[in-house]
Amino acid sequence: MITITDKGAEKVREFLDSNPQEGEAGLRVGVRGGGCSGFQYVLAFDEKRDGDMTFNSGGITVLCDRQSFPYVTGSTIDYLDAMTGAGFKVENPNVTAACGCGSSFRVEDQEEVSAV
Repeated sequence: MITITDKGAEKVREFLDSNPQEGEAGLRVGVRGGGCSGFQYVLAFDEKRDGDMTFNSGGITVLCDRQSFPYVTGSTIDYLDAMTGAGFKVENPNVTAACGCGSSFRVEDQEEVSAV
């Protein structure tokens, strides 16, 4: 499961209301290879695709492809608005290491594969 905080849901709702899409639209959460620690988050406003896992959190549809799900399961998506910047933040219990800038991460399975 992937959840979204009240503040995160509010920001997603604001975007979706100002940019209507056809079909079931929501916040897509995924990962891709890259960055200094191995994986980077992919967050996008998108429509549901075949094979997506979907969750409802805070009245928002959260979408995730099946390949990304093992790396983000249990995560919470929040929206932060601070003097240093604003944006979505992922709190991921699967992360075992992250880069200093916070844009990439590593998970336990990845470390085991890297060690072989």
